[in-house]
Amino acid sequence: MVKGKFNISTLVSDDGCFDLQFRKETRKERVNSPTYYRWKVQFVITVPKEKARVLNKIKNFWNCGQICLCGNQARYSVQKIDDLAHIVIPFFRKNPLMGKKKKDFELWVKAVEIIKKNKSKPLINWKKNDIYSLIEIHKSCAKYKKRPRKSKWLEAAKNYLMGRT
Repeated sequence: MVKGKFNISTLVSDDGCFDLQFRKETRKERVNSPTYYRWKVQFVITVPKEKARVLNKIKNFWNCGQICLCGNQARYSVQKIDDLAHIVIPFFRKNPLMGKKKKDFELWVKAVEIIKKNKSKPLINWKKNDIYSLIEIHKSCAKYKKRPRKSKWLEAAKNYLMGRT
């Protein structure tokens, strides 16, 4: 970025992440500590702590998300599904990304749409095709990541889907 000029799309192409995860959560405060699984999407930008000011500009511009200072890094994330659908996605449709990040974004948008459609529904009430689509999107997104990580619970998602047949 040129000093004095602020470009969110350029920053995201370098330091942004469109994240899709299948998560396991255990509710320890509840009797018998039940375990729940859920799909989670988020948009993240991570920069060195000295550049946190840039993240504040983005947060103020979009009026959503959270900033966390962790060690030597500053991390901006938007996790609310409505903010992703109504603020983040429209922004990047008007201000397109390039290359791999654009392809990653396009897949991630499909995941956001599926998760938004199923908002507030227990996973058991989702259509099997929606769960299958998210598994496929998750696999496809990996090839566009700088440092793809194997999902801990993706195998559980597949097993969950198989158990519903």
